[in-house]
Amino acid sequence: MNRRQRRKFIPSTWIMATKQTEARAYHALYAIDWKRGGRLSWEGWNQLEDLLQFHIPIKRKAVGRKFSSQPAAKIAKRAKKIHLNEAQFEQLEQLFYRPFSKKRWRMFIQTNRNL
Repeated sequence: MNRRQRRKFIPSTWIMATKQTEARAYHALYAIDWKRGGRLSWEGWNQLEDLLQFHIPIKRKAVGRKFSSQPAAKIAKRAKKIHLNEAQFEQLEQLFYRPFSKKRWRMFIQTNRNL
């Protein structure tokens, strides 16, 4: 997304993904805007506590100019949590960088969602 599109980005779905490897866990947070077909990610945390303390800049309204930041802990309450193995996480990354398809995203979330 370019800068103008990023300003309009308002996430409607949050996904908190955890990849468990042999030695450690890897955490990432994904935001999807279904209306505009956009997605953002915050990746690279080995500790869940570090991810939950991170402040994520989000837009309040489509028309407004104000941005606010929320701690990821607040977003994590409404995020869909998925635990993935290495192959599933690879599939998520491929899906993330392909052209946006609502159908593919929903299928992936439904098959890998942990309640």
